[in-house]
Amino acid sequence: MKREIAELLNAKVKAYNQPKFIGSDPIQIPHQYTNKHDIEISAFFAATIAWGQRKTIIANASKLCKLMGNSPYDFVMNHNERQLKRLSDFKHRTFNGFDAKFFVKRLKFIYGNMRGMEYVFHSGIRDTDRNLGNSIANFRTHFLGTDKVRTSKHISNPLAGSAAKRLVMFLRWMVRKDNCGVDFGIWDSISPSLLSCPLDVHSGRVARALGILERKQNDWKAVIELDIPLRELDATDPAKFDFALFGLGVHEEF
Repeated sequence: MKREIAELLNAKVKAYNQPKFIGSDPIQIPHQYTNKHDIEISAFFAATIAWGQRKTIIANASKLCKLMGNSPYDFVMNHNERQLKRLSDFKHRTFNGFDAKFFVKRLKFIYGNMRGMEYVFHSGIRDTDRNLGNSIANFRTHFLGTDKVRTSKHISNPLAGSAAKRLVMFLRWMVRKDNCGVDFGIWDSISPSLLSCPLDVHSGRVARALGILERKQNDWKAVIELDIPLRELDATDPAKFDFALFGLGVHEEF
């Protein structure tokens, strides 16, 4: 990688990996909580609906938490059918009340029977893995269960080629220890070195303009290709460059 590109990316990480970033990003939703499980669940919902206008994403994620009494973990574990009906009319683009209720029920299963989301994601990692593709696919299998439901489209599968942008972003929030007060780093069982950069239209466009990504499609093969130069820059914390690519693309229209 050219020295000037490396310097640019490192400089933009410092500029955007700051607490001021939180106020305009869906990560502000889990930052409302201090309990680990509340953080995880609110982050999972916020990341799941993170497509479209960020103001709308934040507003709808806040609404969803309010419908859960602003106690996501307690709601997941102790809700009754009457309380679950509160979610029936929720809608964010194609994610609707059916999906929200399905998520709550499956999260109850994950926490009640499988020791929580961190354990499920961690249990899918193989010794030879260099990314979290297998981890995400493992979580998807356990989360969706055996029933084929419409909600499956909201849990992407990298092994089927998806860039899984929202789940990759969620994992960055949970795993990465940034010491800057943005990412939480509350999942100690997963190494930040396995994280990838969430790939969307903005980060992909900037990466291609910088010459660090050639593949035209924003798919899992592109995620793996982008891993290579980002790991060369920082093998222990490659996902931090998401701040640089996103900031350059969204805030600076690079």
